[in-house]
Amino acid sequence: MTTEQKRKNMKKFQTLTKAEIQVMNILWELDGGGCIHDIIEHYNEPKPAYSTVATFLKILYNKEFVGYRKLRGKTFTYYPLITRAEYTRMVMKDVQDSFFGGSGTSMIKFFVEKETLTNQEIDELIELINSK
Repeated sequence: MTTEQKRKNMKKFQTLTKAEIQVMNILWELDGGGCIHDIIEHYNEPKPAYSTVATFLKILYNKEFVGYRKLRGKTFTYYPLITRAEYTRMVMKDVQDSFFGGSGTSMIKFFVEKETLTNQEIDELIELINSK
């Protein structure tokens, strides 16, 4: 089953906790994934316990965000089943549906009105809109 098929088969979009996103961010940065020790190595101090990261990976596996394969002995390598862009798209779609009645225009309008944008950022947005 492809990542896209898994995403389509999700009954309800599952958001990730801050801690789960932290693990996913590390996995997205580790090209091809990594073992628990690799993941822990990428944390800032204080580093989490091995069992804590293992628990997060189990949760992420059950939510179908990560997969794993056995390397040797009791060592497994974990890898993301969804890209950062796919997850971001799902989160933004959920925000769009939940807060803006599904309207992309309303969502963008909200951010433009509520954020302090520099002239350069405004020019970039105008250029992006014009290119579409």
